[in-house]
Amino acid sequence: MNAPKNILLMSRRAPYGSSAARDLLDIALTCSVFEQSVALLLLDDGVLQLLTNQDPQVIQQKNLNSLQSSLSLYDIEQIYVDADALAHHGIRHSELHLPVTLLNKVEISQLIANSDVVLTV
Repeated sequence: MNAPKNILLMSRRAPYGSSAARDLLDIALTCSVFEQSVALLLLDDGVLQLLTNQDPQVIQQKNLNSLQSSLSLYDIEQIYVDADALAHHGIRHSELHLPVTLLNKVEISQLIANSDVVLTV
């Protein structure tokens, strides 16, 4: 069997309004089932996906937080967030639903360079 790939899944999209955020999580879980090393990187409006206490029922959507909570069950624990994007949205690290690692622009570039596969959703 081949060695697992380091797969980086990047999202710049807000949690609702399209299926992009849910699609990213589905891809992450699928890759993990095939024993690949998966990391998530949330940039721009993608950081909004991790806010706690979301109430998407008013727009007839399912809450992403419950699906996000299952990531650790699939050994997906590398979740990175663009620190500048958090600051831009006025979000504190403590307001996020999952434990994350904050990265600056240089660290983001290094993460991308060190990944075997990079997919942006």
